[in-house]
Amino acid sequence: MKAMLAGGGVRRQALLIPEVVELDPSEAEALLARAEELADLGLVIEPFGGGAILVRETPALLGHIDAAGMLKDLADDVAELGEAHALKERLEEVCSSMACRGSVRAGRRLTADEMNALLRQMEATPFSGQCNHGRPTYVELKLADIEKLFGRR
Repeated sequence: MKAMLAGGGVRRQALLIPEVVELDPSEAEALLARAEELADLGLVIEPFGGGAILVRETPALLGHIDAAGMLKDLADDVAELGEAHALKERLEEVCSSMACRGSVRAGRRLTADEMNALLRQMEATPFSGQCNHGRPTYVELKLADIEKLFGRR
């Protein structure tokens, strides 16, 4: 997402049926104040009265997402960031949050092609060995480690 952002913007996926998300009016106002920045990240929102926000487009590379959950999390993130951050820092923080919420979750089954594509992307991505929160994204097991697990050594 950060590479796409640096290259002019994240590709968007228009929703067939826009999703209405109810938020606290102050949270909705804070997100709508950053609607242009969010659009650069592929998330197109607009006011829908009161504390409601209409989600028209989402980042294409995230696939099918929980728009309501993402907006609520982003509202929390925007509240934490405040006005002190520079525009670029805010965009990168929001980008990181969006990417985290759209990541491959535990238990999700991937095809061999999806796994290979993910590994190729990780090879080309700086700092891909850990997530935005500092947790490892993979572990390396040597043959000796695997043999120990199965009582072979």
